[in-house]
Amino acid sequence: MSYFNNIRTFVRIYELGSMSAAARDQRISPAVASARIAQLETYLDVRLFQRTTRSLTPTEQGRIFYDGAARVLEAVAEAEARVGEVTENPRGTLHIAAPLGVGRRLIAPHMPDFAQAYPLVDVRLRLSDRKLDLTAEGLDIAFFLGRPTDSNLRIRKISECRRILCASPAYIAAHGHPRRASEIERGQHNCLNLRFPGASEFQWELETEDGPRKFDVRGRLESDDGDVLTDWALNGVGIAMKPVFEIADHLRSGALVHVVEETPPLPVQMAVLYTHRRFQDPKARLFMEFMINRMADALADTQIG
Repeated sequence: MSYFNNIRTFVRIYELGSMSAAARDQRISPAVASARIAQLETYLDVRLFQRTTRSLTPTEQGRIFYDGAARVLEAVAEAEARVGEVTENPRGTLHIAAPLGVGRRLIAPHMPDFAQAYPLVDVRLRLSDRKLDLTAEGLDIAFFLGRPTDSNLRIRKISECRRILCASPAYIAAHGHPRRASEIERGQHNCLNLRFPGASEFQWELETEDGPRKFDVRGRLESDDGDVLTDWALNGVGIAMKPVFEIADHLRSGALVHVVEETPPLPVQMAVLYTHRRFQDPKARLFMEFMINRMADALADTQIG
């Protein structure tokens, strides 16, 4: 398997553009990843990458070898999937991604049951609120909260997720209870915003009497972690826009209060995204069906009037 592992490591280094990133992805040390590339280069008698202290660039030979190597890995993955389908005992590794709130509340709690039901499937779960590229990051499945736009991916809708604007009773006592979008526009209230690299300026799309409209909002605090925004809202710092399933317990206890009730945010779609190729993988289909059923039940239990 050493030659095959060398190829696998080469492909991930090529796709991620980083020795250290590929090593993390492969769950090996950067030294092992470097040694695998050295072995591959010695065997092929070519240099696959041009290395400097700051960059790693594929050579012409590296680009040629990647095209064939990627096809080899894809063929092996498809063969494993077909064997698993025949034996009804799927095996292999799945790379899954999800937003932080979705992963922590709706996926991670059910992973032990999935692992017990399918002991030959290894799952690598990556949680992040930033937008992920399935192909570039080697992902099989990505759960999504929003409005997907990539037409090259398949999408399986799970449900529409209601969102609300919320704040703590302490914030309302200090700053008032806004009920319409006009009261939070132009910096009249401190809005807590989700920010990640490449994000546009903050606009909240709310449902008004005249239909959906985007409102410019301002705030002194922002984060790329949705749970951090919840914590800040609980501590009376400002107003957050949150899916109801993430804060249902806080709403029931009164720790957070629904605000701007007359012009609520538009709901977002909970969906799972996957490539056309992964649609044929039985372990990917099993994981999707398993989690979609569990998530649907969990979402039904967190609806707040």
